[in-house]
Amino acid sequence: MFILNFPDDRLLAPYSSPNGRFLIFAGDLLRGNYSEKNAGIAEKDVMIEKTRTHAIATPQPCQDRKVAAIRDACDWRDLRVFLLPVTVAVVNAFKTFRSLTAETRRQLLFLFVTALFFWISITTLLPTLPTYIDSLGGSKQDIGFVMGAFAIGLILSRSWLGNLVDRRSRKLVVLFGTIVAATAPLGYLFFRDLSSLFAVRAYHGLSIAAFTTGYSTLVVDFSPVRQRGEIIGYMSLTAPIGMGIGPALGSYLYESIGYNGLFLVSATSGAIAFLLGFSIQEPDFKKKLAQMKAENQTIERSFWALCQERAFLVPTLVFLLVGTLFGGLVAFLPLFLLENQLPFSAGLFYSYAALSGVIGRILSGGASDRYGRGLFITISVFCYGLSMLVLSSARSSSALILAAILEGTGGGILFPMLLALISDRSGPQERGRAYSICIGGFDVGTALAGPILGVLAISYETMFSLSSGLAVIALFLFFNLSNPTVRHSFLFAFGLEKDRYALRGQVQ
Repeated sequence: MFILNFPDDRLLAPYSSPNGRFLIFAGDLLRGNYSEKNAGIAEKDVMIEKTRTHAIATPQPCQDRKVAAIRDACDWRDLRVFLLPVTVAVVNAFKTFRSLTAETRRQLLFLFVTALFFWISITTLLPTLPTYIDSLGGSKQDIGFVMGAFAIGLILSRSWLGNLVDRRSRKLVVLFGTIVAATAPLGYLFFRDLSSLFAVRAYHGLSIAAFTTGYSTLVVDFSPVRQRGEIIGYMSLTAPIGMGIGPALGSYLYESIGYNGLFLVSATSGAIAFLLGFSIQEPDFKKKLAQMKAENQTIERSFWALCQERAFLVPTLVFLLVGTLFGGLVAFLPLFLLENQLPFSAGLFYSYAALSGVIGRILSGGASDRYGRGLFITISVFCYGLSMLVLSSARSSSALILAAILEGTGGGILFPMLLALISDRSGPQERGRAYSICIGGFDVGTALAGPILGVLAISYETMFSLSSGLAVIALFLFFNLSNPTVRHSFLFAFGLEKDRYALRGQVQ
Protein backbone atom coordinates (compact mmCIF):
# COMPACT_ATOMS: atom_id res chain seq x y z
CA MET A 1 0.00 0.00 0.00
CA PHE A 2 1.33 3.41 -0.96
CA ILE A 3 0.95 5.88 1.90
CA LEU A 4 1.60 9.57 1.52
CA ASN A 5 2.86 10.37 4.99
CA PHE A 6 1.60 13.87 5.74
CA PRO A 7 2.55 14.66 9.35
CA ASP A 8 1.77 17.78 11.29
CA ASP A 9 4.28 20.53 12.22
CA ARG A 10 4.45 19.65 15.84
CA LEU A 11 8.16 19.21 16.42
CA LEU A 12 8.78 16.80 13.59
CA ALA A 13 6.96 13.56 14.35
CA PRO A 14 9.03 10.50 13.39
CA TYR A 15 8.26 8.60 10.23
CA SER A 16 8.65 5.12 11.59
CA SER A 17 6.78 1.89 11.50
CA PRO A 18 6.09 -0.26 14.56
CA ASN A 19 9.13 -2.40 13.85
CA GLY A 20 11.41 0.61 13.78
CA ARG A 21 11.91 0.87 10.04
CA PHE A 22 11.05 4.12 8.35
CA LEU A 23 7.70 3.89 6.64
CA ILE A 24 8.35 5.45 3.27
CA PHE A 25 11.40 4.77 1.18
CA ALA A 26 10.54 6.17 -2.22
CA GLY A 27 13.31 4.19 -3.87
CA ASP A 28 11.72 0.95 -2.64
CA LEU A 29 8.38 2.10 -3.96
CA LEU A 30 9.73 2.95 -7.38
CA ARG A 31 11.61 -0.33 -7.63
CA GLY A 32 8.46 -2.22 -6.62
CA ASN A 33 10.00 -4.11 -3.69
CA TYR A 34 8.30 -2.30 -0.83
CA SER A 35 6.43 -4.71 1.43
CA GLU A 36 3.84 -4.33 4.14
CA LYS A 37 6.12 -6.29 6.40
CA ASN A 38 8.53 -3.37 6.33
CA ALA A 39 5.75 -1.11 7.56
CA GLY A 40 4.84 -3.46 10.37
CA ILE A 41 1.46 -4.27 8.80
CA ALA A 42 1.53 -7.75 7.25
CA GLU A 43 3.69 -10.33 5.57
CA LYS A 44 2.45 -10.04 1.99
CA ASP A 45 4.32 -8.01 -0.53
CA VAL A 46 2.43 -5.26 -2.24
CA MET A 47 2.63 -5.33 -6.00
CA ILE A 48 3.40 -1.98 -7.49
CA GLU A 49 3.08 -1.19 -11.14
CA LYS A 50 5.74 1.18 -12.32
CA THR A 51 5.24 3.74 -15.03
CA ARG A 52 7.92 4.94 -17.41
CA THR A 53 8.27 8.18 -15.50
CA HIS A 54 8.11 6.42 -12.14
CA ALA A 55 5.54 9.05 -11.21
CA ILE A 56 2.65 6.77 -10.29
CA ALA A 57 2.61 3.78 -7.97
CA THR A 58 -0.54 1.72 -8.42
CA PRO A 59 -1.33 -0.53 -5.45
CA GLN A 60 -2.74 -3.94 -6.35
CA PRO A 61 -5.20 -5.74 -4.10
CA CYS A 62 -3.87 -8.16 -1.50
CA GLN A 63 -4.38 -11.76 -2.53
CA ASP A 64 -4.34 -13.42 0.87
CA ARG A 65 -7.64 -13.47 2.73
CA LYS A 66 -5.73 -13.41 5.99
CA VAL A 67 -4.75 -9.82 5.33
CA ALA A 68 -8.09 -8.75 3.84
CA ALA A 69 -9.13 -6.93 6.98
CA ILE A 70 -5.80 -5.15 7.10
CA ARG A 71 -6.13 -4.18 3.46
CA ASP A 72 -9.61 -2.77 4.01
CA ALA A 73 -8.53 -0.84 7.09
CA CYS A 74 -5.43 0.60 5.45
CA ASP A 75 -6.71 1.33 1.94
CA TRP A 76 -5.53 4.78 0.96
CA ARG A 77 -8.76 5.28 -0.97
CA ASP A 78 -10.55 5.62 2.37
CA LEU A 79 -8.93 9.04 2.60
CA ARG A 80 -11.26 10.27 -0.16
CA VAL A 81 -13.72 11.18 2.59
CA PHE A 82 -11.57 14.27 3.12
CA LEU A 83 -12.00 15.47 -0.47
CA LEU A 84 -15.23 17.47 -0.06
CA PRO A 85 -14.21 19.52 3.00
CA VAL A 86 -10.82 20.25 1.45
CA THR A 87 -12.49 21.47 -1.76
CA VAL A 88 -14.85 23.74 0.18
CA ALA A 89 -11.94 25.08 2.20
CA VAL A 90 -9.91 25.88 -0.93
CA VAL A 91 -12.84 27.83 -2.39
CA ASN A 92 -13.20 29.81 0.84
CA ALA A 93 -9.46 30.51 0.91
CA PHE A 94 -9.58 31.85 -2.64
CA LYS A 95 -12.38 34.24 -1.68
CA THR A 96 -10.51 35.43 1.39
CA PHE A 97 -7.28 36.22 -0.42
CA ARG A 98 -9.13 38.00 -3.22
CA SER A 99 -10.45 40.43 -0.60
CA LEU A 100 -6.88 41.49 0.30
CA THR A 101 -4.90 44.16 -1.49
CA ALA A 102 -2.65 43.06 -4.35
CA GLU A 103 0.50 43.92 -2.39
CA THR A 104 -0.64 41.97 0.67
CA ARG A 105 -1.42 38.94 -1.49
CA ARG A 106 1.99 39.22 -3.09
CA GLN A 107 3.82 39.33 0.25
CA LEU A 108 1.82 36.44 1.68
CA LEU A 109 2.58 34.42 -1.46
CA PHE A 110 6.33 35.06 -1.08
CA LEU A 111 6.07 34.08 2.58
CA PHE A 112 4.18 30.89 1.75
CA VAL A 113 6.64 29.72 -0.92
CA THR A 114 9.62 30.63 1.26
CA ALA A 115 8.18 28.56 4.08
CA LEU A 116 7.47 25.65 1.76
CA PHE A 117 11.11 25.41 0.64
CA PHE A 118 12.25 25.84 4.24
CA TRP A 119 10.17 22.91 5.48
CA ILE A 120 11.22 20.74 2.54
CA SER A 121 14.85 21.46 3.43
CA ILE A 122 14.26 20.46 7.05
CA THR A 123 12.18 17.35 6.44
CA THR A 124 14.16 15.73 3.63
CA LEU A 125 16.56 14.59 6.35
CA LEU A 126 13.98 13.13 8.73
CA PRO A 127 13.83 9.55 7.39
CA THR A 128 17.49 9.42 6.41
CA LEU A 129 19.60 11.14 9.07
CA PRO A 130 19.17 8.31 11.61
CA THR A 131 20.28 5.77 9.00
CA TYR A 132 23.21 8.02 8.12
CA ILE A 133 24.35 8.03 11.75
CA ASP A 134 23.90 4.26 11.81
CA SER A 135 26.06 3.93 8.69
CA LEU A 136 28.83 5.78 10.52
CA GLY A 137 28.79 3.13 13.25
CA GLY A 138 26.52 4.90 15.70
CA SER A 139 24.46 2.86 18.15
CA LYS A 140 20.77 3.36 18.86
CA GLN A 141 21.76 5.49 21.83
CA ASP A 142 24.04 7.57 19.61
CA ILE A 143 21.21 8.10 17.13
CA GLY A 144 18.90 9.29 19.89
CA PHE A 145 21.67 11.48 21.31
CA VAL A 146 22.33 13.25 18.00
CA MET A 147 18.69 13.56 16.94
CA GLY A 148 17.74 14.92 20.37
CA ALA A 149 20.30 17.71 20.03
CA PHE A 150 17.90 19.39 17.62
CA ALA A 151 15.54 20.18 20.52
CA ILE A 152 18.41 21.66 22.53
CA GLY A 153 19.16 24.30 19.92
CA LEU A 154 15.45 24.89 19.42
CA ILE A 155 14.61 25.45 23.08
CA LEU A 156 17.67 27.46 24.11
CA SER A 157 17.37 29.96 21.25
CA ARG A 158 13.65 30.81 21.48
CA SER A 159 13.95 33.73 23.90
CA TRP A 160 16.75 35.71 22.27
CA LEU A 161 15.34 35.15 18.80
CA GLY A 162 11.98 36.46 20.00
CA ASN A 163 13.71 39.59 21.26
CA LEU A 164 15.50 39.94 17.93
CA VAL A 165 12.17 39.78 16.08
CA ASP A 166 10.81 42.65 18.18
CA ARG A 167 13.93 44.79 18.48
CA ARG A 168 15.43 44.47 15.03
CA SER A 169 13.50 42.84 12.22
CA ARG A 170 11.09 39.99 11.49
CA LYS A 171 12.61 39.49 8.05
CA LEU A 172 16.12 39.32 9.50
CA VAL A 173 15.15 36.42 11.77
CA VAL A 174 13.39 34.61 8.90
CA LEU A 175 16.54 34.96 6.79
CA PHE A 176 18.66 33.73 9.69
CA GLY A 177 16.49 30.62 9.93
CA THR A 178 16.88 29.93 6.21
CA ILE A 179 20.66 30.45 6.39
CA VAL A 180 20.88 27.81 9.11
CA ALA A 181 18.68 25.49 7.04
CA ALA A 182 21.01 26.01 4.06
CA THR A 183 24.30 25.51 5.92
CA ALA A 184 23.54 22.81 8.52
CA PRO A 185 23.20 19.99 5.93
CA LEU A 186 26.73 20.79 4.78
CA GLY A 187 27.87 20.10 8.33
CA TYR A 188 26.44 16.59 8.11
CA LEU A 189 28.34 16.21 4.85
CA PHE A 190 31.76 17.26 6.15
CA PHE A 191 31.72 16.07 9.78
CA ARG A 192 31.60 12.35 10.49
CA ASP A 193 32.31 12.04 14.23
CA LEU A 194 29.38 11.90 16.65
CA SER A 195 30.37 14.89 18.78
CA SER A 196 30.55 17.12 15.72
CA LEU A 197 27.24 15.78 14.43
CA PHE A 198 25.69 16.57 17.82
CA ALA A 199 26.87 20.17 17.50
CA VAL A 200 25.63 20.44 13.92
CA ARG A 201 22.24 19.03 14.90
CA ALA A 202 21.91 21.52 17.78
CA TYR A 203 22.84 24.30 15.35
CA HIS A 204 20.20 22.99 12.95
CA GLY A 205 17.60 23.41 15.69
CA LEU A 206 18.12 27.17 15.54
CA SER A 207 16.52 27.17 12.10
CA ILE A 208 13.03 26.24 13.29
CA ALA A 209 13.21 28.50 16.34
CA ALA A 210 14.13 31.45 14.13
CA PHE A 211 11.95 30.76 11.12
CA THR A 212 8.72 29.90 12.93
CA THR A 213 8.94 32.96 15.19
CA GLY A 214 9.73 35.40 12.39
CA TYR A 215 7.30 33.80 9.95
CA SER A 216 4.36 33.79 12.37
CA THR A 217 4.96 37.42 13.28
CA LEU A 218 5.10 38.49 9.63
CA VAL A 219 1.89 36.62 8.83
CA VAL A 220 0.08 38.48 11.61
CA ASP A 221 1.58 41.80 10.49
CA PHE A 222 0.15 41.28 7.00
CA SER A 223 -3.25 39.99 8.18
CA PRO A 224 -6.23 42.33 8.64
CA VAL A 225 -7.55 42.06 12.20
CA ARG A 226 -10.97 40.88 11.05
CA GLN A 227 -9.41 37.97 9.10
CA ARG A 228 -6.45 37.18 11.35
CA GLY A 229 -7.51 33.71 12.47
CA GLU A 230 -8.45 32.63 8.97
CA ILE A 231 -5.21 33.79 7.35
CA ILE A 232 -3.09 32.26 10.13
CA GLY A 233 -4.88 28.98 9.47
CA TYR A 234 -4.15 29.10 5.75
CA MET A 235 -0.54 30.22 6.11
CA SER A 236 0.21 27.56 8.72
CA LEU A 237 -0.39 24.89 6.07
CA THR A 238 3.18 25.27 4.81
CA ALA A 239 4.56 22.97 7.48
CA PRO A 240 2.32 19.93 6.84
CA ILE A 241 2.59 20.39 3.07
CA GLY A 242 6.37 20.68 3.24
CA MET A 243 6.58 17.72 5.57
CA GLY A 244 4.41 15.71 3.22
CA ILE A 245 6.88 16.29 0.40
CA GLY A 246 10.19 16.29 2.23
CA PRO A 247 10.49 12.80 3.74
CA ALA A 248 9.45 10.98 0.56
CA LEU A 249 11.79 13.19 -1.47
CA GLY A 250 14.62 12.60 0.98
CA SER A 251 14.20 8.83 0.86
CA TYR A 252 14.12 8.87 -2.94
CA LEU A 253 17.26 11.02 -3.11
CA TYR A 254 19.07 8.72 -0.70
CA GLU A 255 18.20 5.68 -2.80
CA SER A 256 19.12 7.46 -6.05
CA ILE A 257 22.21 9.56 -5.31
CA GLY A 258 23.26 8.71 -1.77
CA TYR A 259 23.80 10.78 1.35
CA ASN A 260 26.08 13.39 -0.22
CA GLY A 261 23.55 14.30 -2.88
CA LEU A 262 20.77 14.30 -0.30
CA PHE A 263 22.57 16.80 1.93
CA LEU A 264 23.32 19.03 -1.06
CA VAL A 265 19.65 19.05 -2.12
CA SER A 266 18.57 19.87 1.43
CA ALA A 267 21.07 22.73 1.54
CA THR A 268 19.91 23.95 -1.87
CA SER A 269 16.29 24.01 -0.75
CA GLY A 270 17.31 26.09 2.26
CA ALA A 271 19.28 28.42 0.00
CA ILE A 272 16.24 28.88 -2.27
CA ALA A 273 14.18 29.77 0.80
CA PHE A 274 16.87 32.31 1.73
CA LEU A 275 16.78 33.93 -1.72
CA LEU A 276 12.98 34.02 -1.75
CA GLY A 277 13.03 35.59 1.70
CA PHE A 278 14.84 38.61 0.30
CA SER A 279 11.74 39.38 -1.79
CA ILE A 280 9.62 39.88 1.32
CA GLN A 281 8.91 43.53 2.04
CA GLU A 282 8.62 43.78 5.81
CA PRO A 283 5.71 46.03 6.91
CA ASP A 284 6.58 49.04 9.03
CA PHE A 285 4.95 48.05 12.29
CA LYS A 286 6.56 51.03 14.04
CA LYS A 287 3.94 53.35 12.54
CA LYS A 288 1.19 51.18 13.96
CA LEU A 289 3.03 51.09 17.27
CA ALA A 290 3.27 54.89 17.38
CA GLN A 291 -0.47 55.15 16.75
CA MET A 292 -1.23 52.63 19.50
CA LYS A 293 1.02 54.47 21.97
CA ALA A 294 -0.69 57.76 21.15
CA GLU A 295 -4.02 56.13 22.02
CA ASN A 296 -2.58 54.47 25.17
CA GLN A 297 -3.36 51.04 23.74
CA THR A 298 -0.04 49.41 24.51
CA ILE A 299 2.92 49.39 26.85
CA GLU A 300 6.43 48.00 26.50
CA ARG A 301 6.80 44.68 28.34
CA SER A 302 10.03 42.75 28.76
CA PHE A 303 10.43 39.03 28.10
CA TRP A 304 10.25 38.17 31.79
CA ALA A 305 7.31 40.49 32.37
CA LEU A 306 5.40 38.67 29.64
CA CYS A 307 6.28 35.33 31.27
CA GLN A 308 4.59 36.44 34.49
CA GLU A 309 1.37 37.73 32.95
CA ARG A 310 -1.60 35.38 33.08
CA ALA A 311 -2.56 36.41 29.54
CA PHE A 312 0.54 34.57 28.26
CA LEU A 313 1.27 32.17 31.12
CA VAL A 314 -1.96 30.20 30.66
CA PRO A 315 -1.49 29.64 26.88
CA THR A 316 2.10 28.59 27.65
CA LEU A 317 0.92 26.04 30.21
CA VAL A 318 -1.68 24.73 27.77
CA PHE A 319 1.06 24.35 25.15
CA LEU A 320 3.31 22.65 27.74
CA LEU A 321 0.67 20.09 28.70
CA VAL A 322 -0.36 19.39 25.11
CA GLY A 323 3.30 19.19 24.09
CA THR A 324 3.88 16.54 26.76
CA LEU A 325 0.82 14.65 25.54
CA PHE A 326 1.98 14.80 21.93
CA GLY A 327 5.56 13.87 22.80
CA GLY A 328 4.28 10.75 24.53
CA LEU A 329 2.28 9.84 21.44
CA VAL A 330 5.31 10.24 19.19
CA ALA A 331 7.55 8.23 21.50
CA PHE A 332 5.27 5.32 22.30
CA LEU A 333 2.71 4.88 19.50
CA PRO A 334 4.88 2.57 17.33
CA LEU A 335 5.73 0.42 20.36
CA PHE A 336 2.08 0.31 21.41
CA LEU A 337 1.05 -0.94 17.96
CA LEU A 338 3.82 -3.54 17.95
CA GLU A 339 3.12 -4.87 21.44
CA ASN A 340 -0.59 -5.31 20.75
CA GLN A 341 0.01 -6.64 17.21
CA LEU A 342 -2.53 -4.21 15.80
CA PRO A 343 -3.07 -4.22 12.00
CA PHE A 344 -2.06 -0.60 11.62
CA SER A 345 1.09 1.42 11.05
CA ALA A 346 2.22 4.58 12.80
CA GLY A 347 2.63 6.20 9.40
CA LEU A 348 -1.01 5.60 8.51
CA PHE A 349 -2.03 7.03 11.88
CA TYR A 350 -0.08 10.21 11.08
CA SER A 351 -1.61 10.34 7.60
CA TYR A 352 -5.16 10.37 8.95
CA ALA A 353 -4.15 12.82 11.67
CA ALA A 354 -2.47 15.18 9.24
CA LEU A 355 -5.34 15.26 6.77
CA SER A 356 -7.88 15.95 9.49
CA GLY A 357 -5.51 18.57 10.89
CA VAL A 358 -5.33 20.37 7.56
CA ILE A 359 -9.11 20.55 7.42
CA GLY A 360 -9.26 21.70 11.02
CA ARG A 361 -6.79 24.51 10.36
CA ILE A 362 -8.68 25.78 7.35
CA LEU A 363 -12.21 25.60 8.70
CA SER A 364 -11.59 26.86 12.24
CA GLY A 365 -9.61 29.98 11.34
CA GLY A 366 -12.40 32.01 9.82
CA ALA A 367 -14.92 30.72 12.36
CA SER A 368 -12.70 31.90 15.22
CA ASP A 369 -12.76 35.43 13.80
CA ARG A 370 -16.54 35.35 14.24
CA TYR A 371 -17.05 33.25 17.37
CA GLY A 372 -13.82 33.84 19.30
CA ARG A 373 -10.63 31.84 19.88
CA GLY A 374 -11.73 30.35 23.20
CA LEU A 375 -14.36 27.99 21.82
CA PHE A 376 -11.96 26.43 19.33
CA ILE A 377 -9.12 26.10 21.84
CA THR A 378 -11.56 24.21 24.07
CA ILE A 379 -12.58 21.96 21.17
CA SER A 380 -8.96 21.28 20.21
CA VAL A 381 -7.80 20.31 23.71
CA PHE A 382 -10.92 18.18 24.18
CA CYS A 383 -10.13 16.37 20.91
CA TYR A 384 -6.57 15.75 22.10
CA GLY A 385 -7.76 14.25 25.38
CA LEU A 386 -10.46 12.14 23.78
CA SER A 387 -7.95 10.88 21.23
CA MET A 388 -5.65 9.60 23.98
CA LEU A 389 -8.59 7.99 25.77
CA VAL A 390 -9.68 6.18 22.60
CA LEU A 391 -6.09 5.16 21.89
CA SER A 392 -5.61 3.70 25.37
CA SER A 393 -8.32 1.11 24.69
CA ALA A 394 -7.91 0.77 20.91
CA ARG A 395 -7.92 -2.80 19.66
CA SER A 396 -9.13 -2.30 16.09
CA SER A 397 -8.27 -0.28 13.01
CA SER A 398 -11.48 1.73 13.28
CA ALA A 399 -10.60 2.82 16.81
CA LEU A 400 -7.11 3.82 15.71
CA ILE A 401 -8.51 5.82 12.79
CA LEU A 402 -10.89 7.61 15.16
CA ALA A 403 -8.02 8.39 17.53
CA ALA A 404 -5.92 9.69 14.64
CA ILE A 405 -8.70 11.95 13.34
CA LEU A 406 -9.33 13.34 16.83
CA GLU A 407 -5.62 13.94 17.44
CA GLY A 408 -5.13 15.58 14.07
CA THR A 409 -8.17 17.79 14.51
CA GLY A 410 -6.92 18.86 17.93
CA GLY A 411 -3.47 19.75 16.67
CA GLY A 412 -4.72 21.39 13.50
CA ILE A 413 -7.00 23.71 15.44
CA LEU A 414 -4.86 24.38 18.52
CA PHE A 415 -1.78 25.90 16.95
CA PRO A 416 -3.42 28.55 14.75
CA MET A 417 -5.89 29.38 17.53
CA LEU A 418 -3.27 29.89 20.22
CA LEU A 419 -1.14 31.95 17.82
CA ALA A 420 -4.17 34.10 17.03
CA LEU A 421 -4.97 34.41 20.74
CA ILE A 422 -1.41 35.51 21.53
CA SER A 423 -1.56 38.00 18.65
CA ASP A 424 -4.80 39.45 20.03
CA ARG A 425 -3.16 39.94 23.43
CA SER A 426 0.14 41.46 22.29
CA GLY A 427 1.20 44.55 20.45
CA PRO A 428 3.37 44.42 17.33
CA GLN A 429 6.43 45.42 19.37
CA GLU A 430 6.28 42.31 21.59
CA ARG A 431 4.81 39.52 19.46
CA GLY A 432 8.13 37.84 18.84
CA ARG A 433 8.76 37.49 22.57
CA ALA A 434 5.18 36.38 23.21
CA TYR A 435 5.41 33.69 20.52
CA SER A 436 8.76 32.44 21.79
CA ILE A 437 7.37 32.08 25.32
CA CYS A 438 4.19 30.25 24.40
CA ILE A 439 5.57 28.01 21.65
CA GLY A 440 8.57 27.34 23.87
CA GLY A 441 6.15 25.66 26.27
CA PHE A 442 5.32 23.12 23.58
CA ASP A 443 9.01 22.57 22.82
CA VAL A 444 9.77 21.82 26.47
CA GLY A 445 6.74 19.57 26.86
CA THR A 446 7.68 17.51 23.83
CA ALA A 447 11.28 17.15 25.00
CA LEU A 448 10.26 16.03 28.50
CA ALA A 449 7.43 13.72 27.46
CA GLY A 450 9.43 10.55 26.87
CA PRO A 451 11.36 10.53 30.16
CA ILE A 452 8.41 11.66 32.32
CA LEU A 453 5.67 9.47 30.87
CA GLY A 454 8.05 6.56 30.43
CA VAL A 455 8.80 6.55 34.17
CA LEU A 456 5.21 7.05 35.32
CA ALA A 457 3.50 4.61 32.97
CA ILE A 458 3.21 0.92 33.87
CA SER A 459 1.98 0.07 30.39
CA TYR A 460 1.36 1.88 27.12
CA GLU A 461 -2.36 1.88 27.86
CA THR A 462 -1.66 3.56 31.19
CA MET A 463 0.60 6.09 29.51
CA PHE A 464 -2.10 7.14 27.04
CA SER A 465 -4.63 7.35 29.88
CA LEU A 466 -2.26 9.63 31.78
CA SER A 467 -1.91 11.71 28.63
CA SER A 468 -5.67 12.21 28.48
CA GLY A 469 -5.41 13.46 32.06
CA LEU A 470 -2.98 16.13 30.88
CA ALA A 471 -5.65 17.39 28.49
CA VAL A 472 -8.14 17.52 31.38
CA ILE A 473 -5.68 19.63 33.39
CA ALA A 474 -5.18 21.93 30.39
CA LEU A 475 -8.95 22.38 30.06
CA PHE A 476 -9.28 23.07 33.78
CA LEU A 477 -6.64 25.81 33.58
CA PHE A 478 -8.24 27.31 30.49
CA PHE A 479 -11.76 27.25 31.96
CA ASN A 480 -10.61 29.00 35.14
CA LEU A 481 -7.62 31.19 34.26
CA SER A 482 -7.85 32.17 30.59
CA ASN A 483 -9.45 35.53 31.51
CA PRO A 484 -9.37 37.83 34.57
CA THR A 485 -12.11 35.97 36.51
CA VAL A 486 -13.38 32.41 36.61
CA ARG A 487 -16.74 33.50 35.20
CA HIS A 488 -15.18 35.39 32.30
CA SER A 489 -12.76 32.52 31.67
CA PHE A 490 -15.56 29.95 31.50
CA LEU A 491 -17.70 32.05 29.20
CA PHE A 492 -14.72 32.84 26.95
CA ALA A 493 -13.82 29.15 26.75
CA PHE A 494 -17.25 28.42 25.26
CA GLY A 495 -17.39 31.39 22.90
CA LEU A 496 -19.94 33.29 25.00
CA GLU A 497 -17.77 36.29 25.80
CA LYS A 498 -14.95 38.24 24.20
CA ASP A 499 -11.37 37.97 25.37
CA ARG A 500 -10.83 40.45 28.23
CA TYR A 501 -7.05 40.27 27.74
CA ALA A 502 -7.18 41.26 24.06
CA LEU A 503 -5.67 44.66 23.34
CA ARG A 504 -7.93 47.32 21.95
CA GLY A 505 -7.39 47.53 18.21
CA GLN A 506 -6.12 43.93 18.04
CA VAL A 507 -9.55 42.31 17.79
CA GLN A 508 -12.57 43.05 15.68
